[in-house]
Amino acid sequence: MGIVFAPLLHANWAHLMANTIPLLVLGFLMTLAGLSRFVWATVIVWILGGFGTWLIGNVGSTCGPTDHIGASGLIFGWLTFLLVFGLFVRKVWDIVIGLVVLFFYGGVLLGALPRLGMCGGVSWQGHLCGALAGVVAAYLLSVPERKARALKKAGNRQLRPKT
Repeated sequence: MGIVFAPLLHANWAHLMANTIPLLVLGFLMTLAGLSRFVWATVIVWILGGFGTWLIGNVGSTCGPTDHIGASGLIFGWLTFLLVFGLFVRKVWDIVIGLVVLFFYGGVLLGALPRLGMCGGVSWQGHLCGALAGVVAAYLLSVPERKARALKKAGNRQLRPKT
């Protein structure tokens, strides 16, 4: 149940508000890749990122248990999806979106790393697993373009005259 509901739960209003603007901005940008891809990427990041967070949640922690709640895992997943999707599909528009996202939100990626000596407040595990799930989602959802590119490349090889 935690994996399903964790992105919907927030510690307080400030936590909810901190996630709202990135959710709206990145969510809108995600729809530019297509509504179907937006939905599937969200499902992949939500489930895979949640499972990863559950798996590594408090491993090696000297701080005691951490609450892994909030939509930031989804935010990190969408962020990395947008960063790498253009590279997988090799479309200029998607690459430009990735660069714009990197410019405005790139610094946020540091939140996917553990902060040594600091306890509480942020689930870097949720951020990291969400980010990794976003890359996986981008790879899986770019299959049609990658297949078409491979077929075109194979077709071009067959059309070349032999010398």
